Amino acid sequence: MAWLRLASPLLLLLLAAPAAAQSALGSSSLGGPSPSLPQPVPPGGAHVLRAPPGMVPQRPASPPAAAPARPAQSLQPPPASPPAGPRPAQRPAAEPRRAPPAAPPRAAAGAPTQPAPQTPVKQRPRSGGTAPAAAGAAAGVAAGTAAAGAAAEAAPPASPAPTPRELESPDVGSVTGLPLPRFVSLRSDEVNLRIGPDTRFPIEWTYQRRDLPVQILREYSHWRRIRDMDGTEGWVHQSTLAGRRTFLVRGPQEHVLRAGEGDASGVVARLMPGVVGRIRNCRGGGTWCEVQVSDYRGYLKRSEIWGVTADEEVN
Repeated sequence: MAWLRLASPLLLLLLAAPAAAQSALGSSSLGGPSPSLPQPVPPGGAHVLRAPPGMVPQRPASPPAAAPARPAQSLQPPPASPPAGPRPAQRPAAEPRRAPPAAPPRAAAGAPTQPAPQTPVKQRPRSGGTAPAAAGAAAGVAAGTAAAGAAAEAAPPASPAPTPRELESPDVGSVTGLPLPRFVSLRSDEVNLRIGPDTRFPIEWTYQRRDLPVQILREYSHWRRIRDMDGTEGWVHQSTLAGRRTFLVRGPQEHVLRAGEGDASGVVARLMPGVVGRIRNCRGGGTWCEVQVSDYRGYLKRSEIWGVTADEEVN
């Protein structure tokens, strides 16, 4: 038994040596056990050798992965929002324009027609009733034959005798010295034509067309003997006449107002007989005259109008 007591410490050393060696081999350079080498288990499972606390190495905690850097963004104010309200209606896409077809040449039948006024050029003066006539007769009888004789002596003759100047120069006015005959126009829409050069002569006709052309044949004091387009002659006061040159469209058919001199010129308007207009220009001896009717300007043949002589120049 003595040898057993001596051998026990030796046996304990032998048993401890492999464990120490295994501990040295199983430790890493950091002092922790190697994960690839398992620790030996002592036989019988009586003793379990463990590393002292603090000797087992801990894997350092890895720092969290840095998030990738985001690109720098420029800070800009948000765009202004449009004011609230109904949205404007969107216009439909316009179709491509097509060239309009060429307009056909304007036919002469499509030209505007200028009618003559409905008012007659002249009319007879209106006669009064029988009562006024009777009253006038009674007043004349009461006044006596002496007053009637004095009035008759003061009235000039219906056709005064020509003066020596008229006899010497019949183609020149004895009052104005202007050529005779000559064309003028009526100044208003009511001009009385009398049978003699005085207001005491009865009215034969009343003209109702302003700018109507008439022809002066003779001058006597403030009165002018005229002739109209129908050949009617009589006396009118000089204040009822104007020097404005006008014309009257002859009848019986309508006449074409053209854009230029010549029958091939374009049609401006169609003028009915009786239309009155203004003469702008007539070349001496020329066939065409430039005229104006309302807003229409063009050319008419001299033979188609009354208000200018055959060879007269008007400008």
